Amino acid sequence: MYAIIQTGGKQYKVQQGDEIFVEKLDVNEGDSYVFEQVLAVSGDAGLEVGEAVSSAKVTGTVVKNGKGPKVIIFKYKSKKDYRKKQGHRQPYTKVKIDNITL
Repeated sequence: MYAIIQTGGKQYKVQQGDEIFVEKLDVNEGDSYVFEQVLAVSGDAGLEVGEAVSSAKVTGTVVKNGKGPKVIIFKYKSKKDYRKKQGHRQPYTKVKIDNITL
């Protein structure tokens, strides 16, 4: 059984037991989180989409809140003595999927 969920402007295909990295959620480590935007659920009865999955929920436990690897942004203009170096680390939340309910 798998489900397609949407969070942080992205869509994820998840199964029970999966660990996914999503955009930062305002939840503490160890707490449970319910993904209510379920787009599709595939089970024994086949694939269900649209109004059929409006009551479906995917629950997960927050494993970790952290930051991704550093990305270096370097801008320059040749012959103009303009250089700008910037770093960025994208925050994320690691979630372990516990249950998919219809």
